[in-house]
Amino acid sequence: MDAEFNFKPPAHGGQAREFVALGVAVLSVSDTRTLESDASGALIAAELLAAGHRLVERRVVRDDGAEIRDAVNGWCSDPLVRAVIVTGGTGVTTRDVTPEALEPLYEKVLSGFGELFRMLSYAEIGAAAIQSRASAGLVRGRVVFVVPGSTGACRLALEKIILPQLDARTKPCSFAGLLG
Repeated sequence: MDAEFNFKPPAHGGQAREFVALGVAVLSVSDTRTLESDASGALIAAELLAAGHRLVERRVVRDDGAEIRDAVNGWCSDPLVRAVIVTGGTGVTTRDVTPEALEPLYEKVLSGFGELFRMLSYAEIGAAAIQSRASAGLVRGRVVFVVPGSTGACRLALEKIILPQLDARTKPCSFAGLLG
């Protein structure tokens, strides 16, 4: 006799969760892009706004460890910023220094982010995904996501990982509940 499996987990706290708009800052790391020519940063900003979040600030800095660190440190001290998304500088060339600049700031490393991003990326671009040094961590109670600079990589990270994790309605859990 076959039995149908219809388990439905209870809603969080007995109630449906509501969306919470978070303040997010976006940093693009590039020696060649400007705010006007930065398609990846513009994509991230547009997707955050479309999802209902608030864009606190969007900025472009050079591939310079101190500039990257200063921007993220400043935002992680701002009470309006609950999350930071950094795009660019995650490859393996000499100029790619974003992970080296930011990983020492992480109070908690979110290893699963980079692992999951590379797994999803592998499905799209194959073995080249190994060259991505995407990472994430918590800095002074803010979640910081570091993703490659291509618009395809940004879209993938946003759609599959970041936006769901910034949405309090995501079950069984999301960062939104911790950051709100």
